[in-house]
Amino acid sequence: MTTSAPSLCNTAHMADPNAQDLLVLQAVARSGRYTAAAHALGLNHTTVSRRIAALEKALGGRVLSRAVDGWELTALGARAVAAATEIAAAVAHLTDDDAGALSGVVRLSATDGFSAYIAAPAFARLRSGNPGLSVEIVATTRRASQTRTGLDFEVVVGEPQLHRAEAIRLGAYVLGLYASRDYLAANGTPSDLDGVLAHPLVYFIDSMLQVDGLDTPRRLLPAMRDALSCTNVFVHVEATRVGAGIGLLPCFMADRHADLVRLLPDVVAEQLDYWLVARPDALRRPAVAAVVQALREGTRALEPQLLGQDRRA
Repeated sequence: MTTSAPSLCNTAHMADPNAQDLLVLQAVARSGRYTAAAHALGLNHTTVSRRIAALEKALGGRVLSRAVDGWELTALGARAVAAATEIAAAVAHLTDDDAGALSGVVRLSATDGFSAYIAAPAFARLRSGNPGLSVEIVATTRRASQTRTGLDFEVVVGEPQLHRAEAIRLGAYVLGLYASRDYLAANGTPSDLDGVLAHPLVYFIDSMLQVDGLDTPRRLLPAMRDALSCTNVFVHVEATRVGAGIGLLPCFMADRHADLVRLLPDVVAEQLDYWLVARPDALRRPAVAAVVQALREGTRALEPQLLGQDRRA
């Protein structure tokens, strides 16, 4: 005989969960840590721990499990946070004096280039009508996390393969080969791929690269020796501009600089996809849903530049 996991509405033998305890769980789920949740709520760590214990007793099961980088929701915890989201939305509606304006903090991680040229303008436009809304960006280039601890969502390169998460394709961008005009004047302009291989490369540190789709140089340009490697794509762009070598750069970043020349665009044009990854309960928060929509619209608006089709950036 098997038994199903406890349900939030099956309370025949359990106490009703306290609404405040549900909101505490929501804060822990958002930050991944009791201390951060306590700070956000104006409570102490002991109170947060006690409220989570009371909620688990009321629901008859664990709502959090220990992960490598913090606490993550169990299946029961995810349902509890969904209920907390509805409670928070109802309270916000009752106390809303700004005709439905969004408020609260949305935290995400995204790559450096996406954060600067897509996310920041999108948030600025969104916040102009929602002054109570705040956004926190963790700029990083990595695979999608299994837990997304402390984040409402992530923007990653390449389609993620994850459980208990919703993935939304935002759009594509293209990597191209670039060199500065001064570098080409001093070292010559390669006319084919074999010519490119004789030059040094500016790109990511191979041993620290976590995204499979960004291993293009090792596949297309295996003979190029590394000149300058860095985990930050803005360093790639500036190093290429000052003549450190030939850079493999996002077109939407490199094409903003008139001193950079794109090389062999018909030969090297590696297309990669941006994906947004979030827990379903996070997407039900009005502020998160609005930010996600703003990112989708911002990505679509920048499509010609992202695909290297427009140098008028």
